[in-house]
Amino acid sequence: MTTLAAPGISTTAAALRRLYFVRFAFAVVWALVMFTTADHLGPLAVTLLVLYPLFDVAAAVVDLRASRATGSPHLLFVNIAVSLLTAIGLAVAATSGIPAVLRVWGAWAVVAGLVQLVVGVTRRRMGGQWPMIISGGISVLAGGAFITGASADNPTLTNAIGYAIPGAVFFLISAIRLGRAAKGN
Repeated sequence: MTTLAAPGISTTAAALRRLYFVRFAFAVVWALVMFTTADHLGPLAVTLLVLYPLFDVAAAVVDLRASRATGSPHLLFVNIAVSLLTAIGLAVAATSGIPAVLRVWGAWAVVAGLVQLVVGVTRRRMGGQWPMIISGGISVLAGGAFITGASADNPTLTNAIGYAIPGAVFFLISAIRLGRAAKGN
């Protein structure tokens, strides 16, 4: 299917493409560093866990600025608020241990996944959004798994890495697929 891009759409697609490449790189680096500390909830792990939703806030702000002309930004505002609350919630939950962190992370994954899914659906005409739609759906399911996993005998933070890597891959695929819309054809 060929997607024809209007001038506003091609500008938005180009900005989103750059943003998605940055999100891919961040998630990969984050996962690699998190892997070194995921066996316990030390200061580095807590910092990384709080940093991830804060990066999501920054990405949503960039997305908001880029996409104002092509649609309603209401869900991006929801994403910003939810991710800010999540960062605070993770910092507080870290004082209670890994199960509390996984519950907060899981709740965030569910809500952020729903937002990503709906935003992707509304942007379908731009092209390159099927990876975002699929990623949003997977995020919802993964969030439920985090919440459930928090009750395991020995919960670990390694699942968070397993959340970041597929998300990174979906951002990369979407960035590549947005290339055509970014060129305006």
